[in-house]
Order: sequence, then structure tokens, then C-alpha cells
Amino acid sequence: MSQPLPLSSIALTLALYASPALAVDGHYQTKTPYAPQQDPATYAAPPAGFQPIYTQLVARHGARGLTSMKGDAALYAMWQQAAAQDALTPLGRALGPDILALMRANALLGYGVAGIESPGYGNLSQTGIEEHRQLAARLLARLPALFAQVGQDAATAPRQLVTIHSGVDRARDSARFFTQSLLEHAPAVQPILQADGVNRFLLYAHKLAPQTDRVTDPAHPYYATYHASQAYQRYIRTKGLHALMDSPARLPAAAMHARHVLERLFAPAFLDQLERGGASYADTGNYTFTSDDGKLTRSMKGSGKTFIRSLSAAATQLYALYAIAAGMRHEAPADFNRYMPAEDARYYAAVADHEDFYEKGPATTESAGVTWRFALALREDFFKEVDALAKGDLRHAAKLRFTHAEMIIPLASAMGLQQPLPASASYSYDANPWRGQTVAPLAANMQWDVYRNGEGQLIVRLLYNEKETPFQPSCDSARIAPGSVFYDYAGLKACYGHVAAQ
Repeated sequence: MSQPLPLSSIALTLALYASPALAVDGHYQTKTPYAPQQDPATYAAPPAGFQPIYTQLVARHGARGLTSMKGDAALYAMWQQAAAQDALTPLGRALGPDILALMRANALLGYGVAGIESPGYGNLSQTGIEEHRQLAARLLARLPALFAQVGQDAATAPRQLVTIHSGVDRARDSARFFTQSLLEHAPAVQPILQADGVNRFLLYAHKLAPQTDRVTDPAHPYYATYHASQAYQRYIRTKGLHALMDSPARLPAAAMHARHVLERLFAPAFLDQLERGGASYADTGNYTFTSDDGKLTRSMKGSGKTFIRSLSAAATQLYALYAIAAGMRHEAPADFNRYMPAEDARYYAAVADHEDFYEKGPATTESAGVTWRFALALREDFFKEVDALAKGDLRHAAKLRFTHAEMIIPLASAMGLQQPLPASASYSYDANPWRGQTVAPLAANMQWDVYRNGEGQLIVRLLYNEKETPFQPSCDSARIAPGSVFYDYAGLKACYGHVAAQ
């Protein structure tokens, strides 16, 4: 192989961006800001004679703001009423201005940022942008020979760098910032970068809609995906699921933690009134926010559809603001840590993990994969890409996909990386290692690196959140050596039951 092009500052990139573990655990659950889970310096070298020929990725969008003005406005309404009744503690008096500052940051999120088309709720934060820029830089640093070669061959034997996303703004923008970073570090690959595509069946399959996505032809490649999506959407409305998800709320700990959080902020008598059902608060009100330069003003009105009618609801809404603020520190520097003691943050993260385990994760053995079967098409897309390489079709040098937690979590189950529980054995935070912060933090990703030797053998390495990760246990016989992180592709196909198209 010819000498690699000097991808700009690879050593510096690794020094700046390599991080061996998550930052201090704030119990942010799936709102945990991203950091790679393994130091790249510790990655295993490929076996002698093997060269990288391809890589592929699926990544969740980066850190974002709140998706809409709901719980923040409801909690602010509660705070306003407490202020009117002189029912705030000294710490509680600071909460209202901090909520309002967070609301303003969300209303203006993305303003003045090149690449963000419509500022406001739901956009990537600066942290989210950097998560994807750095993820791209580390990809290049991990496989410099691959990208150097395809860059050198761009004029004579062009390959393609394919990018697709879900169609949702934050996934599209994550793709944009990722590829911008690629081109900054490796401008020679510019000619092979394909225009973004949208594929909801692969990257938004949890919400396929009959109005726009209906598939009725059994021969259609996404017929099974569409019907698995409809089955899932029926499942998440069932009483049985909600009984499983709501079980922590029926335990004494729910009331204890809500009191512990809220009594630091509000007078006990004020909380007693809410607990007795004598008060409720909704996301009503009119708000106007103006940018620092005075050039953008956003006026917003609450929908009145999100309610706080209990202490648990109030504390849960506060936890949601605490978690989202972790990824918005550039835009909203208010310290929400002071409102959420560590033991309470751990409790609310555990509740959220309990809910996600059953709603998005492996769920119960009795649910028979309803929470993840719609992600099988995404899994198959990974295999199809490597099938093409096995046939000698090297048109794709890389495939980059950008999606959401609701696809990353099911994909982990579809890959056999996490296991369901019998309905009789309830998820336990202390006994079960399943955690939203490691399964699907912000910018969570899975990557397959593919290598080939002179005899044409293909081997694959799986990186999950940039940690070398075993494929499902039944694939152990496909490892090229006991304990190796590299798998023979033919054996990998066999253990997943994948059959390549003829």
C-alpha cells in the first residue's frame, strides 16, 4: 500500500480527543455527554497481512436541547406560584431565573451557528456539534491508511463515502458536522463524499407512520420493518408495558426522593398542597426571548398540555432539566447540579433506565423482540455492506448513518449485545448492568472496521461507543483466535443467520 497522506495533525487529534472513560458520572442517563469508552492507544492491531479496506458507522445525534417547550414551562409556572406565595427557600429563589435562562437558551439554540438552519428547541448544542466533529477525527486517526488510500485513488479509481440520516434536523446536522470534520482533516476525500440521503426505514423505524411510510407489498424490502414498527407502536401503548414501567412510582422511594429534592427549594406547606391535589401547574404562559445581538426574537406560547400534579412529577421534570443542561453548558451555564443531589440523580436515572429497559431495550422474554425487531433492517444493512466487499465490490469506502437513541438501543438488542428478562424478574438497577448512559449516551455509535488479506479473507472488528466489543456470544467460534476482537466474516454471517443476496 502506498504511503498514507499526511492527515492533518493525527497525533495531536488523538492527544486532544482520546478519552479512556466517561467524565464524572452525573447520572444523566441517555442525556450523558459522549466520551469514547476505550483509549484508542489500547486498540488491538490487526493480524499480520490484513489491511483496512472499509469502515461503517451508525451514530446517535449529538447533545441537544429540549425537544420542545413543555416540562420546563410547567416547572417555571410552579416556581412562579411559589414565588408569589413567598414559599421558596434561598436556593429555590435561584431556580426560577435558571429555568428561564435554560428556556431562553433552548429558544435560541443554534442561532449564529453555521450549519443550523432554524434556531430553537431540539437543535444540537455546541457540545453536540463537537461530539460529532471529534468522533470523525478519531475515525480518521484510527484508520489513516484507509482514508489516505481512498483519497489518493479518488481521481483514478473513485470509491464512495456514503452518508444517510433519519431526516430529523438534529440527525441531519450531526451528519453535516461529522463530514465537515472529515473534510477538514482529510480534504482529499472530498470527491468521493456523496450527497446526504434519508432513510426512515433504517434510521427512524420506531416511528414509521401509515400516512407516509405504509408498505403493503410483501415483496418490498422494508415490508417486515414497517410491520415490526407498527407492532412496536402498539406495544408501547399497552397496559401491560405501562404496568412494568410504572412500578418504581408505586414504591416508597418515589415519595422520599421527591420530597428530598423539592424541600430544598420549596416550603413544605406549598408542597403539601400539591401532594393533596390542591394545586397543579401546566406549560402555559407567553415568553419572548431575544438574542444578545438583538437580531433574533422568538415569541413562544405554552400549549397547556403538560401538567405537574404531584411531587414526583415536579421532581422528575427538574431531573429532566438537570440532565439536558449537562449537554448545554456553552449555551446555559447555570449550575443545575445544585438542585439535584447526587443520590437523587442516581434514583431518577435508575427510574429512567427501568422505563427504557422495557420500552426501548431488550424488555421481557415474553415480548419476543417486539422492542427491537424493527431494527433488524439496520443490522442487515451492516451485513449487506460487507457482502458487497466479499463479492469484490469496493465502490463504498465507508457508510455513515445518523439516527436517534430509539434506534441505537434496539440495535444493541438486535445485535445480541443485551438480553431480556423474564416478566417474573423485574429489572433492578443494582443487579442489572443495563444503563442508558452506556447503551445510548449522546452521540452513541457502533462501528465495524473491515480488513482483508492477500487471500481475500475478510475480518471485522466491532466498536461500540469506540470500545472493542464482542459480537453476540454465539459468534465466539467466528473469532480468528480465542479472545480476539477480530471475527472472520464468513463465520460472523453464519452465527447471525445472515444470508447474502445472490
